[in-house]
Amino acid sequence: MPVTIIPLALGGALKIIRDADVDATSENNVNDGAATIYGLDIDNVAAAVTFIKFYNAAVPTVGTTDPDMIIRMPASTRRTFVFTTGNAFATALSYAGVTTGGTAGTTSPASDVIMNVIVA
Repeated sequence: MPVTIIPLALGGALKIIRDADVDATSENNVNDGAATIYGLDIDNVAAAVTFIKFYNAAVPTVGTTDPDMIIRMPASTRRTFVFTTGNAFATALSYAGVTTGGTAGTTSPASDVIMNVIVA
């Protein structure tokens, strides 16, 4: 399923980036340039731990490019994260979901990982 971008009618540049199938294929430059993350809602439906890796790069190579932020999601868990001052990605915002922490790893989770990212 493709990434969906939903503008929020709050008088600013906030929007939700929704991905119903986060996997090892990098979603590149989803904000079309710099982005600041203010919130995440991640639902790891998979029966195994999944690592969501965020990159400050327009076109990262999953498994090679060092992630700038990694969120570890336990199996069958939904969590919400709030960054009150924002987490800035000055170049671009890209992400992928894999079964290995750190930089390495190119294996997709066996089941869906659903993510909503609130960005400006």
